[in-house]
Amino acid sequence: MLIGNVGKDPDVRYLESNPNNPGSNAKVASFPLATSERYRDRNGELRENTEWHNIVAWRNSADVAEKFIRKGTQVFIEGHLRTRQWNDQTGNKRYTTEVVVDNLQLLGKRPDGQDIPAQGGYPQPQSAAPAYQPAPAYQPASQPSAPAQPPVNPSYNGPQPAAEPSDDLPF
Repeated sequence: MLIGNVGKDPDVRYLESNPNNPGSNAKVASFPLATSERYRDRNGELRENTEWHNIVAWRNSADVAEKFIRKGTQVFIEGHLRTRQWNDQTGNKRYTTEVVVDNLQLLGKRPDGQDIPAQGGYPQPQSAAPAYQPAPAYQPASQPSAPAQPPVNPSYNGPQPAAEPSDDLPF
């Protein structure tokens, strides 16, 4: 799980379609993501360490990346690691480790300054979505009056009935 800022606009590519299934072009988007860690060193000075991650998003996540992600966008990425190897032009083995997206959520603010909803995934395109309205604050319902207590016989010295709790919790 990573939360960070996108380093450059996503690079979106289409893989060749399957001849047995026309129109099955798989979309893939890749982009760098910067995550930062802030801490104080032994001298009490504030330090910052930034790590760069190669992010790869497929199909629906690639669609979201293509439409909504730009350089500087803050995102939450949940995914798994994949390490690939290949031989470069000089014949040397090269390796790269990527985060393959399982879940992608946009965070922060839209370019026009509106907040992005925290729940429910991805915002709709600007032209189709109404302005985001936060949910109203919680308003407790009025409390029902406590039930009347049964009359108590003043001459009886045994256990008295317990008063019922004022809340309606079942436990």
